[in-house]
Amino acid sequence: MNEFMTKNWEEKIVSGTEGGPRVAYAHVTFAYEGVVEGESICDLLLYYAGEGYNSGQTTSPSFERFEGKVDGREGTFIVRHEYTFDDKGFTSTFKVVPGSGTGGLAGLTGSGTAGGATGVDKVGYTFEYAF
Repeated sequence: MNEFMTKNWEEKIVSGTEGGPRVAYAHVTFAYEGVVEGESICDLLLYYAGEGYNSGQTTSPSFERFEGKVDGREGTFIVRHEYTFDDKGFTSTFKVVPGSGTGGLAGLTGSGTAGGATGVDKVGYTFEYAF
């Protein structure tokens, strides 16, 4: 099963005020199991439409750098996400940034999805890839 969990989440408002439309920055560490094994650092630029943690109809971009293994090959690679979220959970689509693979992951291409409910320990993901 393909899953990941949040190990650390640091977030701060960079524009706007709590309770109103605002932009926040989050620096996050994730741990992955399944087709991707290892850890990642993800930097998110989040838009909250108003009260609470809802992105409204807007997607929020992020870049995530993985270090670990894919299909037994070891190295690093970067993906670009587009997140939507609300108080109940989130969804994301992502693509490997061309040319970002290193080591055994050089030449990696691919895309996937992630999503789950707020407050759960582990979240599922899909990842279709090629070398």
